[in-house]
Amino acid sequence: MPSPLPGMDPYLKHPDLWPEVHSRLLVAIADHLGPQLRPKYRVAIETRVYEDTVAELLVGRPDVAVLPNPNPTALTTPPTATLVTPVTVEVPLPEPIKARYLEIRAVGSGEVVTTVELISPSNKRPGRGRRQYEAKRLKILASQTHLVEIDLIRAFPPLPMRGATPSLYRILVSRAHQRPQADLYPFNLNTPIPPFPLPLHAEDGEPLVDLQTLLNQVYDRASYDLAIDYSLPPIPELSAGDRAWLAQHLPPSP
Repeated sequence: MPSPLPGMDPYLKHPDLWPEVHSRLLVAIADHLGPQLRPKYRVAIETRVYEDTVAELLVGRPDVAVLPNPNPTALTTPPTATLVTPVTVEVPLPEPIKARYLEIRAVGSGEVVTTVELISPSNKRPGRGRRQYEAKRLKILASQTHLVEIDLIRAFPPLPMRGATPSLYRILVSRAHQRPQADLYPFNLNTPIPPFPLPLHAEDGEPLVDLQTLLNQVYDRASYDLAIDYSLPPIPELSAGDRAWLAQHLPPSP
């Protein structure tokens, strides 16, 4: 069963659902491009692993060290001491993040011609994960590798670029030979996801990627209609205008 919405379904961004959507959509893009690009190119699914924490707690050298007592018999407790019941709390720990992305590689040389990034919340959320992603992004932009960046995440500030039109979602196509200029495809909740061209070597054409059709197919194959409760508000919260538009396009609650 397809999504009831014509474009990006904001319910797919639910924290419990998005990791699966991200994986399925990335594989769908790779499977779509593979037959079109052979025999000159192949599509590889790569994984980048790093650590991130929401609260930016970096585990390092402690301010106070507790060392073993060389004379255990000398350890005593003053008779007047009273043990106070502590409050149980949780401290943030570094969380390993596995970020998957695509590389279009030239057959024979193994040259990475194009990197395709499907943005995750950890790439955009202010903090360590975003800084690490931006550092990797800058390395790509300073190289001869094309970059395609698909941002379907409404939360958090957009990734750096100048002259962008405000939008909920965006697809960036940065061709190495055109930098610092790049093509941006902005879109919102009420519009279908625009197709985008995949840059390759200059002598080759740029196949179009119809991301909306691929997302619809993923939604249908994964039966996300059985996993989504459309009677609840999406996460994160929408603006008043988008909530009104959404109410007109969702099926009535049973």
